[in-house]
Formats: sequence, structure tokens, C-alpha cells
Amino acid sequence: MSGTFTKSMARNIFYGGSAFFVLLFLALSFDTTQALPKRDNRDAITPQVALGKKVWEENNCIGCHTLLGEGAYFAPELGNVYTRRGPDFIKTWLKIQPTGTPGRRQMPQFNLNDEELDAIVAFLKYSSEINAAKWPPNIEG
Repeated sequence: MSGTFTKSMARNIFYGGSAFFVLLFLALSFDTTQALPKRDNRDAITPQVALGKKVWEENNCIGCHTLLGEGAYFAPELGNVYTRRGPDFIKTWLKIQPTGTPGRRQMPQFNLNDEELDAIVAFLKYSSEINAAKWPPNIEG
């Protein structure tokens, strides 16, 4: 092999590398399209879950919290809060805000009625049952 790097060698490396990564991208895309439907739990979406999602969006909960890694990092991850704390804790927590504890971030009072509280709990329950490939890695979010 010669000690020089020719244009044809560079072209072959470029085309070979490009072809390799295009094939890798296609293989990973195919794998994803095969795996995601098996992780879907759309059957669990009820009108109450849909209302909970609406309450979540109207109150901009994602502006402070993350849900399955998406959102702001100001407040705790809520993807597994239902399994960590349970429905009664979630309802009580939302009712008593802000706590006024010195040195802690405060959540605003949203004045949710009982139907909205039940709906947000149903939405968080639904979110906790999504197969998120063991996300979040920390049990406390």
C-alpha cells in the first residue's frame, strides 16, 4: 500500500461509510416500528384519562414537571408518581398546595374540582402503566 491517501480512497471511504450508516438507520427504524406497537396501551385510554390529559395541558403541568422524561426539570418526574404515592396522596397533595414550607419550591393552587382531581389521577395512572423501557431510572423520578 502506498503512503499517500488518494482521492479515490477517500471517495470509497465516504461512500462505504455513508452506505453503512444508511443501512444502520434503516435497520434501527424497522426495529422501532416493530417494537413500539407491542408496548402500546391505547386500550387503557378512557374518557376520564382523556379529561386528565386535558387538565394536565390546561394547567401547564409540563411547564414544571417532566412526564416520562419530557418537560421541564423544575419539579419532580411524574411518570411513576402513581405507583410511588398512590391516588389518595396525589389528590391530597393537589388540594393542599402551596404548602408554604420554607426553602422548598411551591406548587400553585389550581382549585381543581373532584372530577378534575379524579381525572388527573386517572391520567397519571395511565402514564405509569406505559412501557417506557424502565424510564425513569430513579424510582423517585
